[in-house]
Amino acid sequence: MEVEHFFQCPHCWEEISMILDQSVYQQTYIEDCEVCCNPIEITPIFEEGELASFSAQSIDQ
Repeated sequence: MEVEHFFQCPHCWEEISMILDQSVYQQTYIEDCEVCCNPIEITPIFEEGELASFSAQSIDQ
C-alpha cells in the first residue's frame, strides 16, 4: 500500500510530495527534488501501517 507525504525540500524549501511504500517498515534512499533537482536522503519509518517518522536530509554536492 502507498501513501502520499508532503514535506519541504531541505535545499530550496519548496513543498513537495512523495509516494511512500507502507509495506516496508524502514528504508533509506535518495530522491531528487522535483523543483530544484538536488538530491535528498529520504528515511520513512512505518509502525502498524502508519508513518511514525520521516526524515528528509540534504546531501552536499
